[in-house]
Amino acid sequence: MSLTPAAAAPRQLLALLAASADQIVPVSVLMEELWPSGAPRGARAELHAHVLGLRSLLASARPEGRTGEGGRTPETVLAAETGGYRLDTGGGSHDVWQFERAAGAGYRAMEAGDLARAALRLGEALALWRGEPYAGVASGPRLAAEVERLEASRLSVLDQWAEAQLGLGLHAEMVPELAMHAAQYPLSEALNAHFMIALLRTGRTDDALEVYQRLCAMLERDGGRTPSARLRRLHRSLLSVRDTVLPRVPTQPRFRGGPTAVPMTAAPSVTSTVTPTATAAV
Repeated sequence: MSLTPAAAAPRQLLALLAASADQIVPVSVLMEELWPSGAPRGARAELHAHVLGLRSLLASARPEGRTGEGGRTPETVLAAETGGYRLDTGGGSHDVWQFERAAGAGYRAMEAGDLARAALRLGEALALWRGEPYAGVASGPRLAAEVERLEASRLSVLDQWAEAQLGLGLHAEMVPELAMHAAQYPLSEALNAHFMIALLRTGRTDDALEVYQRLCAMLERDGGRTPSARLRRLHRSLLSVRDTVLPRVPTQPRFRGGPTAVPMTAAPSVTSTVTPTATAAV
């Protein structure tokens, strides 16, 4: 069942309840989200009206009427609790939970040194992202914090996924992926470092140095920051490789064809990004 309120305030309210699905969200938190500058007179009555509107939408979304499986009704799905409201999923699914489960499995595989499984599970987590978090929903302080948390989680998973892929030797395959993600997160030292390593290991040292210079310029514009010690060490390694003069040894003519393509079965290509939703049997 897809449920998207047309009006901005009910959509924002539902998004916050979905972000805390199966948990009681206090009325004070809901009011702070809807009216961050201070609740106006009659705000509680307006909040209650929004809740009634959401329940009506829940009822109309089921062609067989108000009662669902197990006797569930809109009043039990969007339940009034002491001091607040709770969106009861009734054992339904939530893509944020799926993302976090897959990411957790990927992190555990990384710790165990199982790079293939780590790449697979972290890739599964990333594949759940289909758009910006809570796109089209107005964000008060609570939802804004949740969006920031989700973006940070995605960036962490992306970092670990790239590390696993490079550890599996997929440097050439990762170059276009990392070029895209480094452009999306230009201030991410981790992603830019992975990009530089992939370029270095595919013989593109000069391109890797250009990535470093671009990152330095971006960090400088972002409050006068400088690269971390890790990035500076990587930069020195790049310079050392570039400046190394290899002896010219006569060789047989080399085959000029392109490298054999390696299918990326360990993890799906990443599509930008997760729109958290919760589904429930009404």
